[in-house]
Order: sequence, then C-alpha cells, then structure tokens
Amino acid sequence: LPETTLTRREMLQGSVALAALAFAHHPLSAFGGPEPDVGGVLIPFLDAQPAGRKQTQWHELTNWITKNEDLYVVSHYGVPELKEEDHVLEISGLVSQPLKLTLADLKKRKRKTVTATLECGGNGDSPGFMGAIGNVRWTGASLRDLLREVRPHKRAIEVVFFGADQKVETIRQKEYLQNFARSLHISDALRDDLLLCYEFNGEPLTQEHGFPLRLVVPGWFGISWIKWLKRIELIDRRYMSKYMSQEYVTLRGEEREDETIWRLTSVGPMNIKSIIARALKLPGGNIRLAGAAWGDGTPIKSVEVKIDDGPWQPAKIDRSPRDQYTWRFFTFDWKNPTPGEHTLVSRALDAEGRLQPSPDDPEIKLKKTYWEASQQWPRKIQI
Repeated sequence: LPETTLTRREMLQGSVALAALAFAHHPLSAFGGPEPDVGGVLIPFLDAQPAGRKQTQWHELTNWITKNEDLYVVSHYGVPELKEEDHVLEISGLVSQPLKLTLADLKKRKRKTVTATLECGGNGDSPGFMGAIGNVRWTGASLRDLLREVRPHKRAIEVVFFGADQKVETIRQKEYLQNFARSLHISDALRDDLLLCYEFNGEPLTQEHGFPLRLVVPGWFGISWIKWLKRIELIDRRYMSKYMSQEYVTLRGEEREDETIWRLTSVGPMNIKSIIARALKLPGGNIRLAGAAWGDGTPIKSVEVKIDDGPWQPAKIDRSPRDQYTWRFFTFDWKNPTPGEHTLVSRALDAEGRLQPSPDDPEIKLKKTYWEASQQWPRKIQI
C-alpha cells in the first residue's frame, strides 16, 4: 500500500467531521440524560402532545439533531412543484452587477454548513402546537458572498426574498397575485452565517421544506426562512408584504404610569425559551428532568427548574456543542420526589439578562396576538 501522510489541517478537519457526526447521532445520554433502556423509565406527561402532527414530540427528544422526517412544516401559499434543472435564482434591484444563478451554479460555489434551530413564530401558543421546532444542519452557499459580488448601491437598505409560491391577495379592495416574500435589513442580510440552502442534514431539501432552494436565517423565526427561493431584490425602503405588515406581527402593550402604550412589531429574532421535554425515573427513585433551551443566538446563561410552588433551582446545561444558534440540552435531578400530581416548569436566562417570562408577566399578559409565545411552559406528571 502507498504511504499516506496527513497534514495537521487534514487531521483537524477529520476530527471536526467526526465530532459533528457524533453530536448528530449520539443519544441524549451524551448530554447528561440516561435513556430508558439503560436504567431510566420514562414518565408520561399528563399534558401530552397530540399525536399525528409532524412536529418535535418532546417526550421522544433523544437526539441533538432533528430527523428530517420529524421537522415541522408550515406554508401559507401552498407548495409549488419545481424542477432542479429549471430553477434560476435572480439577484437584482439596486445593484451594480445583477446575477442569475442555477442550482448547479450555486453548488459549484464554496459549501458552508450551519447548524441552527428552526422554530415557527407561533410555536408554544397552545398545547396542541408546541413542537414546531427542530435543530438541523443546513448546507448551501453564503448569502453574504453573493451580495458582495452584486455590489449593492449605497442607498440599498433592504434585501427582499421572494419565493415561488403564490396566492391572490386582496389589497385595498382589489385582488393581486402575490409571491410569498419577506425582507431583512441589509446589515442582517450581510451576516456571515446566512445561507442559500439546498441540503439539510446531508440530504437534498424535500419539496415541503423548500426544494430546491431556501433561505436560512439563524436566530430568526422560520417565517423569515423563505422557501422555494427564486428572487432576491435590493431596494431603498422598507418592504411591506402581508406577512410583514399584517400577519406575523406582534401587538403588545406596555403599562406606563397612567396609560398603556401599544406597539405592533414584525416577528423577527427568536425569543429566549425553554421546555422540560422528558422525565425519567432513575434507579433509586430520583427523577431526572431533561429539556432544551434556545434563543436568538445570544448565549444562554442559565436554566432553572421549579417543582410545584417550590423555589427556582439551577439546572445543568450541556455546552459541548458550541454552535451559536442551536438549542442547549439541560438536566435537573429531582431528589426524593413525593407521590401524586406535580407541576414542573423551566425558565431560561440569556447573557443580556432576558428572562423567559411567566404567563402572567406583562410581556405575555399584554400580548394580544398569536405569535412569539415565549412564556414558560408548565408540564404535569403523576408519580
């Protein structure tokens, strides 16, 4: 056999690849929580999620990476049927060098993979809709590199992303055919971790998840991750589609001394959140609670757990996966639990001091819309 010499860079690249593979497939035991078949017995929640809907079933959360077939699906204008060989991405508007790229052109460019948590803006609004979230490895071409190549004009402040999905909308009493679209400020679009994505978890995007091309915006709610991406346009003013000005907007009040001020804002960056996903009865009688916490990429400082009316107690956060925009697993060992029905809840705190609010916190109590349901999620079990 010929002698092979590995360079230091090749050895490091191999180590990183093996580590990524391990994190993608290792069970929750790697993050501090035992699985039922190694001594723990899963305790079902009394407020179990309804079956049959494609979403993360929290009691089954044993892998850091969400399987493609389990990732939630939301679409507003239907699912277009597109062919890879016919798909062309146009980048135009206030640019000096417009581009048109086929999917083959994009795949020839430098590949980049980002692991990021995708969450629906309405996730957690009700017990029946609390699993619209997943942690996924996304692969594609760098959006920033392409935007730099087209050389935006100085007055270009907004980057609009258009999908191929369409629907007739009524605007001022008249009907107009609209493509689903959202926008980002150019400073957000030029972040180095945004992708024009064509693979997830090492496989081509499926039709329902945006095949052949979708935008990936780590740290932002899924409404901004435009699927079936066909056109990117740079403009010199704020873009106002239905799904930025009317839908996926949050109406929230702020109580002042003598009045309540109401604000209507577009859903964008994700909120700080957490949930207790599993309860495992360990040999000896203790119960290990395991869950996940996530946010907009700001480091998660701590997670606390409360049992019934007891005090908040610190949970153990696993920090071994270093990816900025992914969920973190946490565990808490409940010692000497008493028989009966119990309420369990977690709350996360990020490095900027943002604390996951309770349902009666003004941030939630004065929220009058469906989206951005970031309140603490109590879970009930029977021992």
